[in-house]
Amino acid sequence: MEWSIQEIAKKAGTTSRTLRHYGDLGLLMPSRTGSNGYRYYDQDALVRLQRILLLRELGLGLPAIARVLDGQQDTAAALRAHLGLLERERERIERLIASVRTTLHKTATGEELMAEEVLDGFDHTRYEQEVTERWGREAYEKGDRWWRSLSEQERKEFQDRHEAIARDWGRAKEAGLAPDSDEAQDIARRHCAWLSVTVETTKSYVIGVTKMYVDDERFTAAYDKYRKGTAVLVRDAMKVYAERHLTD
Repeated sequence: MEWSIQEIAKKAGTTSRTLRHYGDLGLLMPSRTGSNGYRYYDQDALVRLQRILLLRELGLGLPAIARVLDGQQDTAAALRAHLGLLERERERIERLIASVRTTLHKTATGEELMAEEVLDGFDHTRYEQEVTERWGREAYEKGDRWWRSLSEQERKEFQDRHEAIARDWGRAKEAGLAPDSDEAQDIARRHCAWLSVTVETTKSYVIGVTKMYVDDERFTAAYDKYRKGTAVLVRDAMKVYAERHLTD
């Protein structure tokens, strides 16, 4: 049994271009290539694609996925490990749902809220591996220490500050502002100041991290929820700001 690249892409909810990219990286090779140049995938390739998609869902980048796949030759054991991770994630999401329901109920009835109930299920450490791979162990540990040192109110204020900046980026996109406009550069200044709370905002860091806002769909969604294309504006405006005001 085998499937064409178009069939696999459609069933996986992705694109042929993405599958070809996986092939170029050595992540997912076709089982054969037809005389017409079309790529075909057999059952082994299908299972490997499932593993890739599972790891993407868990937040791993493609280089990390390649290392995981290379280190796990036993497909059944790998799938059991993936299943365990997914079950733990399901438990976490169920806790989040219960937490939100409790908050809604107690807010409506005027009951006192308990911090343990409201914040149950939130865990910033789930990004530990990705942050370590991208920026090093020291960067993760510094950020982790900083986050744990904050009070609940301080954490909320930090998140609210970013949300306000993100909304302003959305308004800037809606207004059609250019990345180098005075208004966009003022938002970039505020955004850079927000980033500087946890890291040293060098030119290369700011350009690199805001490029990720476009390259990583999770970050893109955080900005494009206000208006499609907002993440691109953020990346471009922050690049202008970094090149004008920051050094390495």
